[in-house]
Amino acid sequence: MRIYRAKTYKDMSRKAANIISAQIIMKPNAVLGLATGSSPLGIYRQLIDWYEKGDLDFSEIRTVNLDEYKGLAPDHEQSYAYFMRKNLFDQVNINLSNTNIPNGLEENEAVECARYNRIIASFGGIDLQLLGIGANGHIGFNEPGEAFERETHCVKLADTTIQANARFFDTIDQVPKYAYSTGIKNIMQAKSILLIASGKAKAEAVNRMIRGPITPACPASILQLHNNVSIVADEEALSIYDAGCR
Repeated sequence: MRIYRAKTYKDMSRKAANIISAQIIMKPNAVLGLATGSSPLGIYRQLIDWYEKGDLDFSEIRTVNLDEYKGLAPDHEQSYAYFMRKNLFDQVNINLSNTNIPNGLEENEAVECARYNRIIASFGGIDLQLLGIGANGHIGFNEPGEAFERETHCVKLADTTIQANARFFDTIDQVPKYAYSTGIKNIMQAKSILLIASGKAKAEAVNRMIRGPITPACPASILQLHNNVSIVADEEALSIYDAGCR
């Protein structure tokens, strides 16, 4: 693991965006694994800015998103399909037919998981996978459990995840209880992984990811076994890890 330290969220976002932009420039038809939530918003704003200045070209880029809420339509304001269009896709020259997100309206879990796995396989895997990390150590919607989920699956969201995401909904009861998520195997097969973390709420999870035992109780800990992981985190997110290094 390579750790890149940032002073602030803005600094973290710019450093992480630099890594993604380098991938786009080096391989114009790269396959990017993308994430949603508040953590990558600064990255997407920076990428859009560079695109508007003529520094980036998304015309051949292909994407696969980590996850989607089960039961939400793509045009629902809290769906991740809507999030990606609003915060990146509609503001750059990406071909929407090259973007892929699990279908939250597919009731048949086996059908949807198999479909999404075929898409990833058809691309020859992911060149760069962007990840956030949950306070409980989840990556994607791979929640803590007794085993690492291998490929795309439907997951029952942990109460802590539902509570964390409740701020995006009018009430906590509106937060979906299930989601489709790519699995640990899908993530670990990416050629490179970029994980971002910001704030004290992520400090314990970041420390467990880097220093703790490899266990499905902290799904992010599996990243210790990947040979090309970059972590970009701000001072607060690294505070517990740094304290243990003294």
